[in-house]
Amino acid sequence: MIELNVSIEIARPAAEIWRIIADFGQDPRWRAGVTTMAPDPPGLVVPGTSADESITFRGRVHHTGSVVTSVVPGTEFAWRMISGIDAEGGRSVVPLDGDRCLVTVHLKIRLRGLQRLRVPFVRRALRNKLQQDLRRLGDLVIARA
Repeated sequence: MIELNVSIEIARPAAEIWRIIADFGQDPRWRAGVTTMAPDPPGLVVPGTSADESITFRGRVHHTGSVVTSVVPGTEFAWRMISGIDAEGGRSVVPLDGDRCLVTVHLKIRLRGLQRLRVPFVRRALRNKLQQDLRRLGDLVIARA
């Protein structure tokens, strides 16, 4: 199993960040490789929100389906895959002093069969991707300010 928690501080209010990270429709703007992210219903996530995603990672296109399992509005939500890869995760935003916040992405992936031999390489690639995605999120919200 691969478990990752990647965080970044962003110099914007938590509520502003929440409106982006809790709206799957915004994902292609800040998550590299995401070409399609179709949430149902659209808008901010609620328990039961589903999403069909197409993402290119390490040269392969992956088609996945996910469902939101829990939401603490304005703070955090959790999801799990219902098709594609065996994964679950979440996103959170914590206000800090001033107009800053800490944004964290949580991810757990279970590799099966011979894929398990690639765990160290996949872990490193995923960590790098999540860090880059969070930097893009920070750049996006600061440019909009």
